[in-house]
Amino acid sequence: MGAPSIPRALAIGAVAFVALVAAPLATGSTVLIDFVIRLSALAIFATSLNLLAGYGGMVSFGHGMFYGFGAYCFALMMQRTGVSIPVAFLTTVVGAALVSAIIGAICVRLKEVYFSFVTLAFQMLIHAIILAAMPLTGGDQGLRGGVPRPVFLGVDLSNQMQLCVFSAFLLVASLLVMHHVVASPFGATLRMIRDNAQRAAYLGVAVDRVRLKAFVIAAVFAAVGGVVQALFVSGAYPEFAYWTMSGEGIFVIMLGGLTTFLGPTLGSVIMLLLNDVVTRFTHYHGLVLGIVILVAALGLRKGLGDFVVERLADRRRQEAA
Repeated sequence: MGAPSIPRALAIGAVAFVALVAAPLATGSTVLIDFVIRLSALAIFATSLNLLAGYGGMVSFGHGMFYGFGAYCFALMMQRTGVSIPVAFLTTVVGAALVSAIIGAICVRLKEVYFSFVTLAFQMLIHAIILAAMPLTGGDQGLRGGVPRPVFLGVDLSNQMQLCVFSAFLLVASLLVMHHVVASPFGATLRMIRDNAQRAAYLGVAVDRVRLKAFVIAAVFAAVGGVVQALFVSGAYPEFAYWTMSGEGIFVIMLGGLTTFLGPTLGSVIMLLLNDVVTRFTHYHGLVLGIVILVAALGLRKGLGDFVVERLADRRRQEAA
């Protein structure tokens, strides 16, 4: 899969951005506005997790720690220091990179299930720190008091419509950057390690170094998703860094597809629609979600995005024959 040229990638991104904000801008519907913001946060997070699981073969049970870190770091910067939003955003990104580099240096040396459970252990550690540091984080009540949103470059994120446009921009920009990563030689090397790490090492690839870079990149984008969520709820809560957040990310990429780049975004749409629709009729939305995942796993035996892409590829081969 080669990376598209920069002008073509920007054109695709512009079309996607317009598609995301067209309906909310045209209708002014608060439901659509909130949906786009929530979709942006979840899709960025899920796609970053798929960078590890789908392209790197590293299934992280603790990826939600960086989502929670992004939300808390950004919200605390805005509350305690009064800096501008771009400064708080950049600080959060740099902080996520540094923390993930330390954690990743330990985790990427492990294989398969050991990697998964050590990342889960780190997530539970960070969650415990959030609960224990009550004067700073608010403990189990979360970080309350709102997130200040001073105007920057003419953008007022206290306006929900402008927050919607800003979130959609971050989603499209993040997807473009992550697609460039997976389509680059680095992405090809990462997939080679996923398929056969021993052979890659024999060819002279620094396996742990490549895995660590992927781990840090994925963590940074997970933190970006956390920033969007913090802006949406105007705060941060321990649930953002709990193991269930990582589980939700895994569910999303299972629904949408591991091998299709836009699969996690599709899975995010399905997840949010299921939650919004099912919760209107029953409190057992988790049970319904589990049934949907079982149907996808046993019936399609792959994510919906993977299934559609394979069907289209089969049809093209049949037409060519």
